Amino acid sequence: MNLNTFYVRAFGFRKIPLLFFASPSVLELSDERCVVKIPLCFRTRNHLGSLYFGALAIGADCAGGLIAMKNIEAQGNAVSLIFKDFKASFLKRAEGDTLFTCVQGREIRDLVTRAMESGERQNLSVNVVATVPSKSGDEPVAQFELTLSLKKKAILK
Repeated sequence: MNLNTFYVRAFGFRKIPLLFFASPSVLELSDERCVVKIPLCFRTRNHLGSLYFGALAIGADCAGGLIAMKNIEAQGNAVSLIFKDFKASFLKRAEGDTLFTCVQGREIRDLVTRAMESGERQNLSVNVVATVPSKSGDEPVAQFELTLSLKKKAILK
């Protein structure tokens, strides 16, 4: 288990038990992109044997939020992160371990900087694509659009 995966699972265990329960693995986390895998297993499978849409949402949330969390941490944890809305298009059944990819690292980094500098809430539409390489290669099984909303935390005196 790599350090980023450990971090996500520990965060899930402490703050969001459902995230921990889905057992996400961080395959890549760079300044440019994030790739998260949600395994197809008894905890994440629906009655048709594919990834349950709640597990798909967890993967999209992770892939879209981890780059922001990385940048927030680098700037001293002074920004609150939340997703303001969530849109999903389910194109095919995810019948295997599913990869969630977000490639908006630069835009997300700029959003964190704007939130820190302005003190005002800043929003960005973040796109995440889900694929099942073992079944359909790079063909998307789902596409997500989440609005990442950041605001500088108020300093208590």
